[in-house]
Amino acid sequence: MNDIPEESLDPSDWSNAQSIAHKMVDDAIEHLSSVRDRTVWQDLPDGIRTHFKAAAPNDPMPLEDVYDELKRTLIPHPMGNIHPRFWGWYMGAGNFTGALGDFLAAVDGSNLGGGATSAAQIDMQVVNWFKAMMGFPDTASGTLTSGGSMANMVALTVARNTHAGVDVRAHGVAAMPQPLRFYASDQAHSCHPKSLEALGLGNTSLTLIPTDENYRMDIAALRTAIASDIAAGIKPACVIGTAGTTNTGAIDDLVTISAICNEHDMWFHVDGCIGALIRIAPDHRHMVAGIDTADSVALDPHKWLHTPFEAGCVIVRDAERHHGAFEMHGDYLQMQERGLLAGPFLADYGFELSRGFKALKIWMSIKEHGLEKFGRLIDQNIAQGQYLTARIAENPVLELIAPTEINIVCFRHRIENATESQIKDFNTELMLQIQESGIAVISDTTLRDQHCLRVAVNNHRTRTEDLDILLDAVINTGAEILAER
Repeated sequence: MNDIPEESLDPSDWSNAQSIAHKMVDDAIEHLSSVRDRTVWQDLPDGIRTHFKAAAPNDPMPLEDVYDELKRTLIPHPMGNIHPRFWGWYMGAGNFTGALGDFLAAVDGSNLGGGATSAAQIDMQVVNWFKAMMGFPDTASGTLTSGGSMANMVALTVARNTHAGVDVRAHGVAAMPQPLRFYASDQAHSCHPKSLEALGLGNTSLTLIPTDENYRMDIAALRTAIASDIAAGIKPACVIGTAGTTNTGAIDDLVTISAICNEHDMWFHVDGCIGALIRIAPDHRHMVAGIDTADSVALDPHKWLHTPFEAGCVIVRDAERHHGAFEMHGDYLQMQERGLLAGPFLADYGFELSRGFKALKIWMSIKEHGLEKFGRLIDQNIAQGQYLTARIAENPVLELIAPTEINIVCFRHRIENATESQIKDFNTELMLQIQESGIAVISDTTLRDQHCLRVAVNNHRTRTEDLDILLDAVINTGAEILAER
């Protein structure tokens, strides 16, 4: 007789669980449908911070009480990126179907490390869709990741291994016959030096190339840097072209960079986490010409496809090199010709063995809306960025700090006879007051020693009247701050 006490995490009353789940869905629809009626963001009350310092409970709590607690403490205090006037950082606004996809993925429960499952087939289909969007051949490979930082790191790992001059997986970077050099513009994302540090190459393996007046990589400076490294016995390994910089949205000359990489037998990687998907936008796809010639591309579905966080992707032209950089199996994961492990082993293309089923929310959203609509929404945001730029240019109180190439607008409020330090303090206070008011969320940055406000119009809910509301708030708040001086 079995005397082992046995329990489960399943509800003791499925009908009650069903009722609560229905309530959650009803509340979620109300939350999304009324998002415009709420503030974008509000600071956390001290009581909320204190609440979340409590220790983990030992005793159970009814699910309805757990949900009631979240309605009081979580739902009223979001980051705000689903709101139409959230433009602070470059992230999508999510979508309801994608949220349902996350729920269904959790119910399915599959670990996407690999296996003969429908979930794995959906994952591979989504990657194939991205390959097609970028103009890559069917023979290319790819993998979904947590986001752009990991997507870029996967690509740079393959680039390192390809040009190491030694089996770096077996012998390590210390065995390389000569140091490698990677190149990116001085506007490149911080994930690149972080990746090269983690890959054992060190921060000095990355040369940041100056940019021109439009914040695009200076091609002449790139050529000079490559020639100098060759003369010094350093091997040029990879150029990282950026399709949409984080600061201004600038897009490097990908066509010319590709030609330079071919000339020097270098890896051509494109960090397209912001702008790669412009390739599906009918009015602006020409802006990323040359991306289809890259050896690898990183992109972020949780930006311009508005996939709920998190979702990144990297595609690699040479599937064999991609697989060779990561394939590894313990005795506990022996591939078979049939059975569960007869299917593809997706973990052989990245760092993670345990992988969530993030493909489903992408798959469902694309199936529902179609790529053409997502392309039109990208064009829409770019047009809105140009609209905001034109309005700023015509207002004498404001000044543009950088050209607007796509949908990131950098500007600031003028102050007469002020130092750069005073201008920075003033605009920082202006930004914080607008955030705290809940009217909008914008961020700030510094471009060539000039501090400015930054608006990233990457939101399918944004309308031009929202941008008008922002400018009114900037002008009125600026006047109030000046009046208090």
